Amino acid sequence: MKHEYDFSKSVRNPYAKKLKKQITIRIENETIDYFKKLASETDIPYQKLINMFLRDCAEHKIKPEISWSK
Repeated sequence: MKHEYDFSKSVRNPYAKKLKKQITIRIENETIDYFKKLASETDIPYQKLINMFLRDCAEHKIKPEISWSK
C-alpha cells in the first residue's frame, strides 16, 4: 500500500445520482407478506421486487384508479 495517493486527476462517480435512497414507508403487513411470498418463489429479495414494481409503474406512468363514493 502506498504511503500517499494522488487524487488530483480523479473524477466524480457518474452513477452517484442513480443510487438508491433509503426511506421510511408504511406498508400493510398483507402487502409485505405478498411480496415476501413472491420473493421466495422468484428468488429475488422482496425489497428489490417492491422497487422493481414501483419503478415499472413510474416508467409507464401507471396511476392508481381512485374513486371516492359514499
